[in-house]
Amino acid sequence: MTATFPPRRLLAVAAALALIGGQARADDDPQPAPASPNPTYQACPLGSFHCAPRPVNYAMCRPNALLDFYDPTLGRDSSLRATTPARVAAQHVDSSDQSVYHLSGNVLLQRADQQLQADTLDYNDATTDYDARGNVRYQEAGQLLAASHLRGNTDASRGVADDVRYQMLSSRGNGVAKQGHMLDAERTRYSMATYSTCDVGHHVWEFRAKSISIDKASGVGVARDATMRIGKVPFLYLPYFTFPTDDRRKSGFLYPTLGNTSRAGFQVSTPYYLNLAPNYDATLDPRYYSRRGPLLAGEFRYLVPGSRGQLNVEYVPDDRGESDGLANTHGKSRHLVNFSDRTALWDGWRFTGTYNHVSDSSYLYDYGNAMSHSPIYNLRSGAAISGGGKWWNASFGATTYQNTNPFATDSSLPYRQLPYALFSMEAPLTRRLQAGVDTSAVMFRKAGYVEGQREDLYPYLTADFGNAAWFVRPRLAWRYTAYQLNDGYQNYGRYGRLGSTAVSPFTEKSPSRSLPIVSLDSGLMFDRGTSLFGTHYTQTLEPRLYYLYVPYRNQDNLPLFDTNLMSFDYWQLFSTNQFSGADRQMDANNVTAALTTRLLDDDGVERLSASIGQIRYLSRQRVLGTDWTGSAYVAQLDLQLNDRWRVNSSWQWSPNSRAVEVATFGLQRRLGDAGIVNLAYHYRRGRLEQYSASAVYPLSDKWRLFGAWAFAPAIDSAYKLPSGTVDAMFGVEYDSCCVTLRLVDRNYVNQSYYGNTPPPSGTNVNRRDNAIMFEIVFKGLGSTGGQIEPLLRRDILDYQ
Repeated sequence: MTATFPPRRLLAVAAALALIGGQARADDDPQPAPASPNPTYQACPLGSFHCAPRPVNYAMCRPNALLDFYDPTLGRDSSLRATTPARVAAQHVDSSDQSVYHLSGNVLLQRADQQLQADTLDYNDATTDYDARGNVRYQEAGQLLAASHLRGNTDASRGVADDVRYQMLSSRGNGVAKQGHMLDAERTRYSMATYSTCDVGHHVWEFRAKSISIDKASGVGVARDATMRIGKVPFLYLPYFTFPTDDRRKSGFLYPTLGNTSRAGFQVSTPYYLNLAPNYDATLDPRYYSRRGPLLAGEFRYLVPGSRGQLNVEYVPDDRGESDGLANTHGKSRHLVNFSDRTALWDGWRFTGTYNHVSDSSYLYDYGNAMSHSPIYNLRSGAAISGGGKWWNASFGATTYQNTNPFATDSSLPYRQLPYALFSMEAPLTRRLQAGVDTSAVMFRKAGYVEGQREDLYPYLTADFGNAAWFVRPRLAWRYTAYQLNDGYQNYGRYGRLGSTAVSPFTEKSPSRSLPIVSLDSGLMFDRGTSLFGTHYTQTLEPRLYYLYVPYRNQDNLPLFDTNLMSFDYWQLFSTNQFSGADRQMDANNVTAALTTRLLDDDGVERLSASIGQIRYLSRQRVLGTDWTGSAYVAQLDLQLNDRWRVNSSWQWSPNSRAVEVATFGLQRRLGDAGIVNLAYHYRRGRLEQYSASAVYPLSDKWRLFGAWAFAPAIDSAYKLPSGTVDAMFGVEYDSCCVTLRLVDRNYVNQSYYGNTPPPSGTNVNRRDNAIMFEIVFKGLGSTGGQIEPLLRRDILDYQ
């Protein structure tokens, strides 16, 4: 027998059965349950330095791992509930009492995405009491639920279900409970319950709790007297445990981190998250290191109108580890403070501030994350007010540094800039003519070195003539740099205070430099259609000529506050200065000739780019101190004929030394969607030679290997550089339907902490470190930290 009832009637019983999780909303878009799909993602383009994380992968879950009464034909649009009439079917219906309905025999109630089935059902329309017995099954867009008996009251939103089995379709959670209690419309409590995101009936892991309470309004679940099990083996007991039931933040314990490093020993971390308010939160992270003792870390984040920031603090009450650096840290308290803030001030202006401080120069060496952090030579702190308009930008601030190299003194630090002011402007005068200026004023401070202030004024006029086939870009600039050195400047050399007999290079208190800078950049572009391996391409040929003239100025009496000679590369062929900073301006009477060719496919994607060029010197390079007729020949190549292979290389050969100065080579090969192989070589004459390889290799759908290796042959240099294997990392990942396991070991030479000076002598210098980290990800629940991901992103190009 089939009948149709108003929406308020018997389907109110079905609504009351939504004991697990929140009822679907009209704007929900749940995933179709049978597919349990793996979210699609695109493989990271070859050569990317940062790839988006892979989404949680449920592809290995059984596609039909559902409770057996699932009906795939039932609608999934919950927005139709209010307007769709209820359909009721049963073998027997007794409504002799006009307020009480007795249904029996394959009872079926349907409305929109809701469906209730039971052997018998009694419903009192006057009191809204209901009682469903025998093989009770409920389905809606977001979940499935089965019970042996269900009774309650729809008006009061109360109900009790016995022998519950449940499955959340969109979030994959499922489990069983001896009994479920709907306390009201928002709160539910289960006794003797389990929870897992694994396949129904095949739980690799699960929580078992004496009671689980769910509050839909707050999005928080609470488990009491809970045990987490791997298979049938309990490994974690939690007398009280909270977890989210939706995407909202909540306070509670995050999952612990376990690891081991040769610097600090075994590490245990048990962070606790505090959701203080919608716009600020905090995390407390007590840690214990077997070789150094306890550490308490904390993080505070805030977001208020016009401002956002973060504060990180770490405190060690008593370090029991050995002191390897210059600072004596044994038995002392140690700390770290990081603070950053960005605040909008008024239209177009903002304040940016950072404060970074450690108790001693060895702190990051001893407590830094050996899995993911590159060595940090110094910590920068600063504050600035900056703003800009359509044609200009300006900033005013200060910058200081703290030494974090445990084997170097503060003399290795850059100059502090207390304060500095910057202003830049570029505005069009006509359609082809632009005028601009770059200016700076800085006060430089560094104990034991010459100090003073510097003003740099750099106005220019530039024009741009041409079209798609050619261009000519003349540029005329003038650079004026002036100094005001502090008293006693004649007592200092370039590298600190002089001895009694040494002569200072600084002969004036207020030296200055003024010179013109003239350049002319020009080029042509030819193109033609061609084919390669049966594929059509557009090939370009782009010759380029660049002339630069800068007259010589003697700059021996100018200090070196923030200036260094930059590494020579292809883009230096077209640069007006090979020095960073304003303390040195090279002289030039040069012509650069370069040639570039490209292959573009029919979609406009660049598949090949090859360039070669050289500077021809028309006069001696007096500031650079060379007397060459030509620079090194510089060539570079980038080749990617398809999305699975990529080759890139650069090369410099000097006719002056008759030797290769710089060479790099990189080869990438993608393996399916989840694997990558990288091979690389880097060479810089007299300074570096290194071979490296890294890979992510999928053994199967469940297993992946990943590793990285760097090898340096012995080379002649000012002091002994590390040779042999300087960095090696190997790891394995196991991925299943509901859990991912990662284990990584890294062994590396910490030589880079020694900077540009020889490592100190002594047996306490630990030049080789080792770190082991284990990470477990319970899908749909959380992970144990995430310290492995940054390492893999850094060491494996295109890791995803």
